Order: sequence, then C-alpha cells, then structure tokens
Amino acid sequence: MIVAKFGGSSLANATQFQKVRDIILADSGRTLIVPSAPGKRYDKDEKVTDLLFRCHREQKEGISFEPTFERICQRYLDIAYGLQLTLNLQPHFDQIRQQITSGASADYCASRGEYLNGILLAEYLDFDFLDAAEVILFDEKGVFDPEKTNIVLEKALKNYKKVVIPGFYGGSHDGNIRVFSRGGSDITGAIVARAAQADLYENWTDVSGFLMADPRIVHNPKPISHITYHEMHELCSAGATVLHEDCVFPVRYAGIPTNIRNTNFPVHPGTMITCTAIQREDFAIFAGVAGKKGFSLLVLEKEAPDRSWSFVQGVLEGAKNCGLAFQYLPSGVNCACLLVETKQLYSYIDGFKAEMEKLEMPHFLAIQNEIAGIVLVGYGIVQNRETVNRIYEILQRQGIDVVVINQGCGELSTWVGVPEDKMEEAIRAIYSEFV
Repeated sequence: MIVAKFGGSSLANATQFQKVRDIILADSGRTLIVPSAPGKRYDKDEKVTDLLFRCHREQKEGISFEPTFERICQRYLDIAYGLQLTLNLQPHFDQIRQQITSGASADYCASRGEYLNGILLAEYLDFDFLDAAEVILFDEKGVFDPEKTNIVLEKALKNYKKVVIPGFYGGSHDGNIRVFSRGGSDITGAIVARAAQADLYENWTDVSGFLMADPRIVHNPKPISHITYHEMHELCSAGATVLHEDCVFPVRYAGIPTNIRNTNFPVHPGTMITCTAIQREDFAIFAGVAGKKGFSLLVLEKEAPDRSWSFVQGVLEGAKNCGLAFQYLPSGVNCACLLVETKQLYSYIDGFKAEMEKLEMPHFLAIQNEIAGIVLVGYGIVQNRETVNRIYEILQRQGIDVVVINQGCGELSTWVGVPEDKMEEAIRAIYSEFV
C-alpha cells in the first residue's frame, strides 16, 4: 500500500493532472492520494491558495473579492474542461462564495484550494473522496491532535479501497476548519500513511529528491539517493527546503520510508528517506551540506572559575525558562556557547539576561552577530577523526574565518560558523573537499 501526495506544481493544470493519473495507474499500490491546491503554471502566475487568502483579506477590508474569486473558479473550470470532466462545480463555488461573504475564517478560505482540487482529482481517477475535515482533527485550541486523528482516520480508511483526501487542512471539535502551516499537505500525507500503516509514503513534487548542496551555490551538485530522517532534519534546520520539516514525524514514528519523486520525471528514483542508514546501497560518510544566515553566537564565561558545572547548567536552564531556542555548542566547566537565530535572540535577550542575573554568578556575556551556520551531515563524518581538521584547513586556505566549529556527539552532523558574507564560498569549498 502506497500513500502518494502530489504538490501544487504537480496539479497546476490539466496537463499536470494527466501526468499524475499516469503515475497513479502505473502502480496498483497507489490507493491513497493526497493533493495540494493548484500551484503556479508559469513564473509570474499565482498559487490558488494565495488567491484564496486574498479573497479573505478583501472581504475583511470591505473590498469586493469577486474578481479574485472568479479567477479561482476559472482555474478549476479550465482543469475540468481540459480533462473533459462533466462534474458540476458550481454548487461548490456558490457555497464557498457564500461562506466568504459571511465572514469565513482565513483557514476556511485557504483550505478550499485543496478541497476543490481533491474533488476534481477523485472524479478524474474515479476514486472516492474523503473530506479531511472529518478525519484530520484539531483540538479546541487549534492544535493538531495526532492520536485522536490516527484512531478516527484508521477506522475511516477501512471503508475505502481507493480514496482521495485533500491535504493542508482538517476540522476542529466545533466544526470549524483549521489548516497547517504553508506546505502542510506534506504533513497530511504523512498522517494518512501512518493511519493506513502504509508500506511507503511518496511525496511527488517538481524536483527529483534532495541534492547534496544548494544548486544556487554549488554548480551541479550530486543527487542524494538515500538519506535518513535524522539527516534530513539536520539539513532542513540549516536551510535545505525540499520537504516540510514537520511531515517526517508521523512516518518516522511508524517506521514508514518516504520517497521524494518528480512528477515531471517519474522514471527518476528520487531520494529515499528511511529511519536508519542500513538500507543504503551506496553508503557514503557525507550525505549533504546546507547553510543558513542570520545567526548570533552567545559566549558566556564565569568570572570566578571553579570545577562545578552549575554555571553551564544554569545557562541552559535560563535559556529554557525564557523560551530561547538554540543550537547548543560544546562548553567547558565555566563557559557556555550558544548559537541562536538573531531575530529570535533580540526578542528574548532581556528575559535571558534576567535569568542569568538570577544565577548570582558574576559572568561575562559577549554576542557576535552576522554569522552563518553551515552543517555537514552524514553518519560517517563524526567517526572520521580528520573531518574537523579538513574543514578548518580548507576554510583557512580560502581565507575564511572559522567563528566556531562543533562536531556533534550523535555521529550525525558537524556545525561550522562563518561570517555571513562568506557562507556561499565556504559551502563551495567544503563540498569540493568532501565530494
């Protein structure tokens, strides 16, 4: 059994719908389908979800949303016409128009893109349609309820052999529509895969999986054929953006592999994401490199050194108490280093300083801004004792200052801090050294 999620670019027009249908029919195991709303058809086009958000904003501001809504309707009518479907969409349009006029929430408006696309795709495939609002459940605070959803969804799926479940949204206990963050159809697909106890979760998009580096930085980087969920999450935390970060948790929890595939190049095997690296055919110590700007380095040092770890423990507890998230770096008995996103730092710095004062331990605090965090990911990197030396030496040869370097103890990643204006050059140098 395969759960196949198709992104907005995969369902942007009738031609893309036809590609999706060919993919689904090519494997009888693809019985649970999760669609996104139509994406861009060309560079300057607008996504349907963006148009729906505009409808909500225009209605709220007292501006007629009809011109925008007509554009949305025409997108779906063009798809239906191109697929020669006789489905009457007008009742659905009328209902959505009425709800927007009555002041429907932004969540409701945005969700209708997936809802309408799901109805179209189910008709085109001759599959059943299951409204996500009935089986993807949010609590009274608008927070997704994974366990209740799993129970309800697992039971519901037993009633269908082939079904389309729209992504991105669900329902709350009071009957209102709730949505995930943008890109949330990835999450829906993983939730469905977990509830169905699927053998595989396929995520179809417009790229053939992960690359070992950002192609905007490194020329023609090699593809990643196999990566683990942990490695993928590390790369995403440092700027890699192929898959919605939150979508890995339901399938990783259930031990279900994920396959990133390209709708426009379906013969390409893409990237396989699994819980462990054991299944790799071409095991490599280096899985990928990614970078992200906008970090600050906090260095806290105790004025009166001693052999107690209470200072470092107090720093970590203080960061937790004030809500300051960080990429923790190695610390000594009397010194702690925290790598923090700069935007977040200056929202929490006053609270953090107040927490440090509570320690009643005189200390120095230094903050260095404009740092880029680069992460090298791969289970073999930490085991290679020369890794840190190689990174340091190659960057020194390029004249790039190394602000900080930390080889994680989890045998997974190595973080390097460099000046922001040197990030791209550093990534190219590191990629060239290891690949």
